[in-house]
Amino acid sequence: MAPTIVRDGQFRLFFFSREETRIHVHVSHVDGEAKFWLTPMVDLANHTGLSASQLRQAQAVVNVHLKEIQDAWNYHFGR
Repeated sequence: MAPTIVRDGQFRLFFFSREETRIHVHVSHVDGEAKFWLTPMVDLANHTGLSASQLRQAQAVVNVHLKEIQDAWNYHFGR
């Protein structure tokens, strides 16, 4: 299961149920995907297919929706 948290422009933010316990988010774009750790700060974990500019945009989207992502994570995993 991969619940969508938010769509922002060309980006879809989601996470996989029970992938791992460390809070993170996946960001999907027509050109590729990235994974960002959220703690202790937003940091790129890995990516495929996205340009440096798209990665900066993706990280900006994650930062804008950080509280929403954390709330969705806590709700989904019952924390």
